[in-house]
Amino acid sequence: MSANFNEGALMSIKTISAMAFAGLLTLGAATTVAQDAFTPPATPEEAVAMRKALMREDGGLIRTLNGLSGAEAAAALNIVLTNYTHIPALFPEGSIVGDSAALPAIWENWETFTGIVETGKAAATEAIAAAEAGDATAYATALRTLGGTCGQCHQQFRN
Repeated sequence: MSANFNEGALMSIKTISAMAFAGLLTLGAATTVAQDAFTPPATPEEAVAMRKALMREDGGLIRTLNGLSGAEAAAALNIVLTNYTHIPALFPEGSIVGDSAALPAIWENWETFTGIVETGKAAATEAIAAAEAGDATAYATALRTLGGTCGQCHQQFRN
């Protein structure tokens, strides 16, 4: 009887995980539609709130990418790519307010900062193409590069 219970519990965990991921993709798709009409932040406080939300969304999606392939991976990566496109606009000068973790080094080294963003956009684009083509090796390589941009940026520009 305990074996059936464990199988049932495992089934529930798998079902819940699948439903959570489907919800995340749905939320991401809604966010992407909203971001098609992206409006830059009007205040430093709004910039901080928007970039924190974007980073949380990207972090959640990027953590799921190793378990995705094909159309699911491409959908998640399109959200990440759209988000990366908006990153520079979410860091207007003077937006180190409230609980911002941004460092002044962002604006002192703007070209380096935006270069990391461009590398991330290129990696996301490569990962989308690899996912759609079913090229697991290219997909894994692009994901490593994409994840590396998060680390690079946070190490250099985040408190």
